[in-house]
Amino acid sequence: MPKAVGTTHSKKYVSGIAFIAAVLFTGATIQVSGQSAHSPTGATGATPQNAGDKYKNIKVLNQIPADELIPSMQFITAALGVECAFCHVDNGGKLDFEKDDKKEKKTAREMMQMMFAINKNSFEGEREVTCNTCHRGSPHPQAIPVILSETPKPEAAPAHQHNMDPASLPSGDPVLAKYIQALGGQTALAKVTTRVEKGKALLPEGPAIPIDIYTKAPDQRVSVMHTTRGESVTAYNGQGGWISFPGRPVHDMSASDQMAAKLDAESFYPNLLQQQFTELKLQQDPEKVGEHETDVVVGLVKGQPPVKFYFDKASGLLLRMMHYTDTPLGLNPTQVDFADYRAVDGVKTPYRWTIARPSGAFTIQLDEVQQNVPIDAARFVEPKPEPMPAAAPGTAPRGPKPPQGATPPTATPAPSGSM
Repeated sequence: MPKAVGTTHSKKYVSGIAFIAAVLFTGATIQVSGQSAHSPTGATGATPQNAGDKYKNIKVLNQIPADELIPSMQFITAALGVECAFCHVDNGGKLDFEKDDKKEKKTAREMMQMMFAINKNSFEGEREVTCNTCHRGSPHPQAIPVILSETPKPEAAPAHQHNMDPASLPSGDPVLAKYIQALGGQTALAKVTTRVEKGKALLPEGPAIPIDIYTKAPDQRVSVMHTTRGESVTAYNGQGGWISFPGRPVHDMSASDQMAAKLDAESFYPNLLQQQFTELKLQQDPEKVGEHETDVVVGLVKGQPPVKFYFDKASGLLLRMMHYTDTPLGLNPTQVDFADYRAVDGVKTPYRWTIARPSGAFTIQLDEVQQNVPIDAARFVEPKPEPMPAAAPGTAPRGPKPPQGATPPTATPAPSGSM
């Protein structure tokens, strides 16, 4: 029987640990198939491998880059509100991605082909229709209009970059300048070169998890969660990113994950944030974050989804950042809400931020922040992959098996056969 996201208390907690590690920088994808887990894609400039060449039995998404396959699967899980076993065969807790036994997998392939055809034939190839257009978090689209108990509120949606005319919008630079001043001013911010932060990761269920975060200007950031199973590390060093779980090999971030990781790292050094965008434009219509009226600044880079920054009109502080990971099927959103600003050595910094994706949310609450303290350079060096153990005679090599329940939609194992 297919399961929707969320099961028992303990499984949610273990999955939550994996989710936190996977999305501290927006959701680095994890690979645990028989192929080498330590992929150089996006890190060495090597020619990207197609999904159909790297994995078996890919029928529809065979021509997309291999590192975009897992983000595409994550988009489906979010759009339908399901887990991987909804389409893939579950053999006693181990998913067999290559098999085509389930009708849902065949249907998913047909739906993707239908979606591509609609966009090609009706919208000039623009991605206007996605899985989420009809499903909205449900495995089955709602065919009958719902009678609402209250007046519906319009949903916030990312501006279509192909419909946006940046030249018609005012510059967002004055809003960013007000933000920098609210934090303590350009001179004070420029003096901050490192931060060491200690606190807790708060899940919806289960105990808090101790976490240490090391950052170095302009764009290096490493988080270390101290779980009961050992240290879980998510890192970006300005050149590449990686993620590791206790007892499992190091995994490189995909190219799209690295771009998001760079953005997240730079958001804590806002005097350098402008360097990541070709344009910063002020959205015409202000929006609310909670009870706060905000000015919305849109960061634009050609060929990439827009990034939205929500600045409190009264204080000038950044309250929210919304960015998207582009996949062949649609945009995976990540929302980061900042709060509890406190002054440290004359510079304000958020002591709490909440990271939310369609699959769930968690909060980082800091207890201590130190600035301009030495950080061991080894923190920002990617560990070398450990050699895979040799297979026993007469057996085929197999990848490490993740802990049961530790692979939520945001940390889907790479399939040997999928869509």
